[in-house]
Amino acid sequence: MPDETPKPAPAAKPRTNFVRDIVDEHLRNGRFAAVHTRFPPEPNGYLHIGHAKSIHLNFGLARDYKGLCNLRMDDTNPETEDMEYVESIKEDVRWLGFDWQDREYYASDYYERLYQWAVELIRKGVAYVCDLTVDQVREYRGTVTRAGVPSPYRDRGVAENLDLFARMRAGEFPDGSRTLRAKIDMASPNMLLRDPLMYRIRREHHYRTGDGWCIYPTYDWAHGQSDSIEGITHSICTLEFEVHRPLYDWFLDQLGVHHPQQIEFARLNLSHTVLSKRRLLELVESRLVSGWDDPRMPTISGFRRRGVTPEAIAAFCETIGVAKDNSIVDLPLLEMCAREHLNRTVPRAMAVLRPLKVVLTNYPEDRVEEFEAVNNPEDPAAGTRRVPFSRELWIERDDFMENPPSKFFRLSPGKEVRLRYAYFIRCQEAIKDAAGNVVELRCTYDPATRGGDNPPDGRKVKATLHWVSARHAVDAEVRLYDTLFTVRDPASVPEGVDWKATLNPKSLEVVRGAKLEPGLAEARPESRWQFERLGYFCADRRDSRPGAPVFNRTVTLRDEWARLVKAGREAA
Repeated sequence: MPDETPKPAPAAKPRTNFVRDIVDEHLRNGRFAAVHTRFPPEPNGYLHIGHAKSIHLNFGLARDYKGLCNLRMDDTNPETEDMEYVESIKEDVRWLGFDWQDREYYASDYYERLYQWAVELIRKGVAYVCDLTVDQVREYRGTVTRAGVPSPYRDRGVAENLDLFARMRAGEFPDGSRTLRAKIDMASPNMLLRDPLMYRIRREHHYRTGDGWCIYPTYDWAHGQSDSIEGITHSICTLEFEVHRPLYDWFLDQLGVHHPQQIEFARLNLSHTVLSKRRLLELVESRLVSGWDDPRMPTISGFRRRGVTPEAIAAFCETIGVAKDNSIVDLPLLEMCAREHLNRTVPRAMAVLRPLKVVLTNYPEDRVEEFEAVNNPEDPAAGTRRVPFSRELWIERDDFMENPPSKFFRLSPGKEVRLRYAYFIRCQEAIKDAAGNVVELRCTYDPATRGGDNPPDGRKVKATLHWVSARHAVDAEVRLYDTLFTVRDPASVPEGVDWKATLNPKSLEVVRGAKLEPGLAEARPESRWQFERLGYFCADRRDSRPGAPVFNRTVTLRDEWARLVKAGREAA
């Protein structure tokens, strides 16, 4: 069995990028003496492949510059956050090969300190309690072409603001009736600087703090200050937060505390799927997938369950690099990285997904032979295994045609093929059921071709088939996955079209009654294999059991790029 213990993320020399250039300059000019990053997910869903890119960037910078990286849950929205998500996040980061050691933090750890800092800004006269409703705040804010209108409560005195803010915390006012806002510039061209919200009243049970708070900080207020508390030097964010950076800087400057540098990079967009947590949650709650770790989902746990390795994800993140412009990365690139790593590292096995029985009429009924099969031709250290052979075999139904076209080189009446590692066989007769379906082949074998070698007379065949001994075969369920969506960019469907309408109805095919060689009967959950001629497969970590294996197809043996391009053209 292969060793599936997660390996540390590879530390190969990384390609340079603009983020590293900024870090290098900061270290040269003395702005920072060391590198300290953080990965700050919100625990409101499972991590997806886009988060994997951020994880590799943040933890990778810390690793390569011999610095530190924290794991921090940005848990300021109690309505959507849950401990289940926290645990899944930690599991995913560890599985990718990273370790935050003792630096596991939560924005909720800082609620009291954030509150006291808000009081400090009130005392400075740059924060005030506002009685406008959310809709009124939006109306007063103006538009990109029209300046905002100051709130009628903007000029409240410090003492009144302090009193009202304390009473907000004490729970004296209804939800949504008051907010704390920063006093910045209602005419700023950056809409986020038009007196942004810092706190709102919301009586929601928090998964960590319980009912201890009824006011919660906004992301913009909590994020930069949390970075400062932890001594973060470089706050790496995705590109949509570029417009937030002036506000990030303004809060820190007003407080006069340690000031990290926020740097934005292009988020990952992957073809034929969605990476919006809101939409992923909708798929889960609508039961259009089996859960967050459904192997069709772009979540890290989904890719893990499908059989993609941490090393393949690391290679994918390194290949796509770090850019400043948003773009869509095609799914086959990730599949290529998975295929390349699996090809080097996983053992081979023979499996027949849609079995057709073959009876070797001239082979002794009670005889059983064993043939030596190579575990991995890419890895000489992987050694060999013994595969049993008997009179009755299973082959793939697609490997036989009764009336084949001229270039069909597999089995047909009178045609001879090689069985992998075993013998040449020739089809003599096809047995049919009452409906005319072929249910069995009667064949003969050539004893002179033992081991699959060419016979002494020098004749050759053009096809080699995989097979499984019927007497020794293990029954299994095999799940074949395709892209979750039929279009390259489901997020860009025309207005008025339900994005879920582009879900691929053929994204999952369940094959029951597949026949596997006996060595796979005890396949450990999450062990990975190449089924010869069929692709790479992984024993399902949830459903597979000893004696009753369930395998998920990770990727096919060949690149699917051409097929996806063709499908995209047809959809267009």
